[in-house]
This record gives sequence, C-alpha cells and structure tokens, in this order.
Amino acid sequence: MIEQNLFLLNEKIKHACKTYSRDRSQVNLITVSKNFDAEKIQQAIDSGCKIFGENYLKEAEEKWLEIRKNFPEIKLHFIGHLQSNKAEQAIALFDSIQTLDSKKLAEVLKKEITKQKTLGQQKNPEIFIQVNIGEEPQKYGIMPHEVKDFVRFSRDELMLNVTGLMCIPPADELASPYFALLAKLAKENNLKNLSMGMSADFEEAIALGATHIRLGTAIFGSRLLPVQK
Repeated sequence: MIEQNLFLLNEKIKHACKTYSRDRSQVNLITVSKNFDAEKIQQAIDSGCKIFGENYLKEAEEKWLEIRKNFPEIKLHFIGHLQSNKAEQAIALFDSIQTLDSKKLAEVLKKEITKQKTLGQQKNPEIFIQVNIGEEPQKYGIMPHEVKDFVRFSRDELMLNVTGLMCIPPADELASPYFALLAKLAKENNLKNLSMGMSADFEEAIALGATHIRLGTAIFGSRLLPVQK
C-alpha cells in the first residue's frame, strides 16, 4: 500500500510542479511518520523516502536511534512543538528543527548547539521559524508582523542556521492566502525555504512556492497508534 500511495503521490507532485512551473527537485517530500512503527517506516524507506518528520521527541528517539544505524543517510525533521528542556535531545537527533517559535527557545538552541560543538559533535541543524500565519490563539508560532525582528534576532544575532519559515494554516479556511503570505514573508527576509502544505493542500502549497511539503496519511493511511506525548 505504501509503495502504491507514494507512486500516486509523486505523480501528483510532478503534475503540480509542471502545472505551476516549479522544479521538481526543489520540492522536498517530508514523510511524516509520527505514530507509525519501524516496520511502516522501513517500507517507506524501501519505497524511496529519504526525509522523515516526527512530532514527538520520545517516540522519535525510540524509533530512529535504531533505524539510523542502518540508514544514516536519512534526514530527520522535527515538526512538533519543541519544549526548551528537550532542545539538547532534539539537536542530537534531528537534522532540521522546523518549529522555532520563541526567543527563549532560540537562546536555548544556540546554547545547546555551542555546547555540543565543544564536545566534538558538529551539530548545526537547519532551522525553520514557525509562523502563526492565521494568528490563532491556540497555536504556537511567531506572529506575521513579528517575523522580521525575530529573524534578525535568531539568524543575525544568535547566528542560528535559519533558512526558512513553516506554517499550518487555519483548518477551516482556504489555505492559499496563508501560503502566499508565508512566501511573501520569506522573500522579505531573504529565506529560501518554505515548509507548508500537508496531505489535503500540498498542491496549493507547491503552486505558491513550497520547498518542503509534509505528508503522512497520504503515504501511510490513517494513524492507528496512540498519540505519544
């Protein structure tokens, strides 16, 4: 099932890239594997998946520390809310952290990256700033009007490896205007990467410049395992 789903999905991605004059090589598929076990992940790897996203640190450690022994080339993105006290583990495990959402977390990430470098671990994860693109009170993220100052603080003052923006648009609204706004903010701040678009709206995201799309159920099907906190 996973192999067939990926084939159909990649055909849709190629079609969207052709339709909207995008270079397919510039659209990265992040396979969201939260709540899926190592067996399912193995099937996805065998079917060609090279980048995976996880939302929960404990679950990711339990699965990926072992998987990466056999597949060190796999890239891991953390796409869930990151608590400051878990920054050390996140930096050690992930190649990219897509959910930088506060000055406190930025400072902690800088401290931990520096600490791990002094221990001989050359970890410098790619950082995306999570933007609360719909200004929803229940969601994490930097407000759109604060992005410029936050980029200056995180990238230019702390020297974090900030390369892009990430968002989750409001669930009950058309996604396109929010994707367009995120693209505008990225351009204004000279950021090359845009992580936006999930299983229901990735084609719209590709049309508006997404460099990373985050797909889980479109690849694995429905999640049956309990949520890991």
